[in-house]
Amino acid sequence: MKRALSLYLKGAGMGAADAVPGVSGGTIAFVTGIYEELIHTIKCFGPEAVGVWREGGLPRLYEFLNIGFLVPLMLGILTSLITVAHVVTWLMDAYPLLLNAFFFGLVLASAFVVARRLTHWHVAHLVPLVLGGILAWYLPNLLPAGNSSGWMLFFAGAIAISAMLLPGVSGSFLLLTMGMYGTVMSGIKGFDLILIVKFALGCLVGLFTFSRLLSWLFRHHHAMTLQLLIGFILGSLPTLWPWKTLTAYRLSDKGEKIPLDHQLLMPEHYSALTGEPSHLAMSLVLMVIGMGLVILLGERNAPSSAETTTR
Repeated sequence: MKRALSLYLKGAGMGAADAVPGVSGGTIAFVTGIYEELIHTIKCFGPEAVGVWREGGLPRLYEFLNIGFLVPLMLGILTSLITVAHVVTWLMDAYPLLLNAFFFGLVLASAFVVARRLTHWHVAHLVPLVLGGILAWYLPNLLPAGNSSGWMLFFAGAIAISAMLLPGVSGSFLLLTMGMYGTVMSGIKGFDLILIVKFALGCLVGLFTFSRLLSWLFRHHHAMTLQLLIGFILGSLPTLWPWKTLTAYRLSDKGEKIPLDHQLLMPEHYSALTGEPSHLAMSLVLMVIGMGLVILLGERNAPSSAETTTR
């Protein structure tokens, strides 16, 4: 019961993070010590599960699919998307600078927490580290601007859920880049079942394919995969920098501005250029709070044996 409650709360944290453009639920999963178990669990949903069911019945299938882990986690994610996400998206509209400051500290400390889980270091690991940073920085510019058609919703779901599995890569931000963030969030809040089903089907395809790739990477190249994830986390930091101005954008089919590039500024330059307060003191406090929470969670959630067990 205690583990189920813990998983529910971790899922709620993942759901709240996934609602914010620039933050990844995968980051929360990694910091709270459930990331690899989550990847390996999702990977088990496939044709092999049918064979397990035929051989051992429902009890064996329940164990194979790690249902005791997945159900409370998913309930937490869904609860957060329906409830907490409303608050988070309101904060994003009302206090974007301060919210970005908090998440900047959270994500920055996440890179430190992941790095501490490396058991050894090799110069060759610089390649996936740099590659992860470059991909996280340039990926939004490579995605097409879309509309609310069925295929685009499906494609957006597959891309977003795959990104959410990566610490540091925000599925919500990629949706924003594709011009789909407002459409999807409005559909979820308004319980638009047709939209939700199209988007969910894309998510399922993305989950069952990308999770297998990540699971294979963790099994065969664990240290290099961790370095790749650290690169993704560090590459996402400019997106969350509080003091920035929009320098490039494109218009969605609804006429909404889709951000493509920002100019990063120092707090004093931000105030001089925009005429808005930098909220420097409060931003620094929120950065420290975000970093402190992540480091505390990282210390309390050291990787368990379940994370490295071959499923």
